[in-house]
Amino acid sequence: MGDGMTAVAIWQMADRVGALMDERLCIRGTGLGDRLARGGRLLPLRVRKAARGLAAAAEGARDPRRLMKIDFEQVSADYDICVRHLTGLGPWARWMGTALTFARVSLAAGLLAAGVGYALMRWRGLV
Repeated sequence: MGDGMTAVAIWQMADRVGALMDERLCIRGTGLGDRLARGGRLLPLRVRKAARGLAAAAEGARDPRRLMKIDFEQVSADYDICVRHLTGLGPWARWMGTALTFARVSLAAGLLAAGVGYALMRWRGLV
């Protein structure tokens, strides 16, 4: 472990990302893995993958043999990706994300309803 990273440092990174998920996304849980299982879908794919890698490293750091096999540069990169994304989220960003999701779902439902209505009218010979 030439770069000075220990199991405690990995656990602290995972705890920090978990705390940010709780604070910024209101995802409750006992650890990072639990929070990812509950609300990982709220994260972009790249951030979700990084968080999963960090959670796996935190779990692997509990066993000394697995700790020696952990890629510490990858753990640091995963941590940076997660923290950069989560610290950028504020109340306004969360509200906009929810509003955009609602707009997309509403548009898809409206198009589907219009398509079904048109198909029924065609079928009945009204168009």
